[in-house]
Amino acid sequence: MIRNLLAPLMALAMTSSLSATELTPQSFEGEVSLKVGYSYFLALPEGYEADTSKKWPLLIFLHGAGERGSDLELLKKHGPPKLIAAGKKFEAIVVCPQVPLKSVWNEHGVKALADEIIRTHRVDTSRLYLTGISMGGFGTWDTALAYPDTFAAIAPICGGAGVGHVMAERIKDLPCWIFHGDADKAVTVEFSIKMHGALQKAGSQAKLTVYPGVGHDSWTQTYDNEQFWTWLFAQKRG
Repeated sequence: MIRNLLAPLMALAMTSSLSATELTPQSFEGEVSLKVGYSYFLALPEGYEADTSKKWPLLIFLHGAGERGSDLELLKKHGPPKLIAAGKKFEAIVVCPQVPLKSVWNEHGVKALADEIIRTHRVDTSRLYLTGISMGGFGTWDTALAYPDTFAAIAPICGGAGVGHVMAERIKDLPCWIFHGDADKAVTVEFSIKMHGALQKAGSQAKLTVYPGVGHDSWTQTYDNEQFWTWLFAQKRG
């Protein structure tokens, strides 16, 4: 069953349901130094309603530029929303926000949405995970760099960020697995290679997987790989 919901939110300061069986569109408005509004899918895991004492991991997925707009159905083209719509069950709360047309990810808005889900749902705050593709890969980097102590692990796919020792130092202890295709003409693999190199110089144990001969779609095989999900959900802050 698929359902779409809207949930208002006001969030201040420097921060800004798919269920295993249900996709629920919602909406959110947060105030940071600027106003950020996101509609999003929220998915709750099986057993969430039955066990009211249990806290669950939170997975946030950031889509690419092609899924921007006001139609949440677009999110089902790729990544966790596609997998959930096809029947995959995650033992986690899954949140998939949508960027409006002509906008890019705002790291403070992503953080504010995470804070709102934590406030309104039973979230294990030691197990927050962030992943994204293409534009969402850039958003993953930006959000992690702005809030290095928030997430248990990140997985940026065919994205990138500015490199440098100071920036890499901020997330050197954050578990990270980077993915990219070496034939990507939309976002060159050098973005991921340079970021991985900067992290290594800072002492990070970040992982990098480069797919030979793969173009921009380096996410399908990543998200279809159960070893990736096992690694991701095994990470824990503290």
